[in-house]
Formats: sequence, C-alpha cells, structure tokens
Amino acid sequence: MPFKLSERSLSRMRGVDPDLVAIVHRAIELTPIDFMVTEGLRTRERQKQLVAAGASRTMNSRHIIGQAIDFAAIVDGDVRWDWPLYAKIAPAFKQAAKELGHRITWGGDWPRFRDGPHIQIEK
Repeated sequence: MPFKLSERSLSRMRGVDPDLVAIVHRAIELTPIDFMVTEGLRTRERQKQLVAAGASRTMNSRHIIGQAIDFAAIVDGDVRWDWPLYAKIAPAFKQAAKELGHRITWGGDWPRFRDGPHIQIEK
C-alpha cells in the first residue's frame, strides 16, 4: 500500500512550484519508506537564520523562490534522520521527476555539504 502525504506536509508545500509539488505527490506513491515534507517556501529572514545556525551555507537557496523542499523519513511513526533512509527515498523522487518530465537535484548527491533531506527542481 503506498504512503500518503499528510495535511501537514501539504500545508508546508504552499507556495512551492507546482511541478515540484507534483513530483512530491508521485514520490510518496513510489517510496519504500514514508516521508513528510518539513519545509518548502522560505522567507529571506528564515534563510538568514539557517545560515547563521550553520544549517545552510547560502542565501541563494531554492527554498526562497519555492523551488525546493526538505523532507524527513518516517519509520514506525517517528521521524528518523539515519542517512541510509534518505538514500532509499531519493530514488523515488528521481523516478517521479523523470516520469513527469522534470529535472531535480537531491542534496545527497552534492559533493560538499551533502543534504539528504533536500530536493530541488531545476528550472
């Protein structure tokens, strides 16, 4: 049985690029591990806070223009941050993007500052 996005996840995608939202909807149907969306569109102020805290390294984040989401793996109802879980979820996003004719980048593929819970659409 495929997983389903929660109302909370849906609300966190308000203002996110519709193509990326469609990718997330398809990915939740494909993933072997449940996930929730933790953040989508960000203000510049929020991004500034994340940079100051070391959680981000750029003020040019795709979150600011609604072209990125962060997600969290859910196992037995609990949020989990174990790296191998994200490596199992990412292929669902990649397949969804391919099926829908879009290109995405998974933060886990970045050579530096790898960010497993991050997906962004390339436009």
